[in-house]
Amino acid sequence: MKSFYAAATWLTLGLAAGVFYREFTKLTGNLGVESELSLMHTHILALGMMMFLIVLALDAVLTLHTRRSFTVFFWVYNAGLAVTIVMMLIRGLLTLDGKSPADTSAAIPGIAGLGHILLTVGLIALFMAIREGLGERQERLAARQARLQSTREATASEG
Repeated sequence: MKSFYAAATWLTLGLAAGVFYREFTKLTGNLGVESELSLMHTHILALGMMMFLIVLALDAVLTLHTRRSFTVFFWVYNAGLAVTIVMMLIRGLLTLDGKSPADTSAAIPGIAGLGHILLTVGLIALFMAIREGLGERQERLAARQARLQSTREATASEG
């Protein structure tokens, strides 16, 4: 259920980012100017909403939410995405204010880099959870096949 609420939250933020970009650039006379603000909408929808909808589907099949690695993924990935998006917002606002990346603090790309590192750590944890889930699913399927086979053999020997 956490994945559903995360997807819904990122959907809301993604749509709000699109509205903010449109209205803010209109208000400041920068309509159509390329900046990180113009990319936020799609980044949030793809890396936030779509990612968690995919995770929700995987969770339904592999019961990912029961694994510690999934919990690590959930919190670290969300934190990394939030940091990355906030830095995109800051960079975009500075760009529309006429400041080039060379004119601003080096902390901005540094912090954005930390956001990307968190995203990567979160994705590694997700892959670990998926691998564990696939292993358990294969074990369950093999056990089910063995039960079916023994039932068939018992039925065949009775008849």
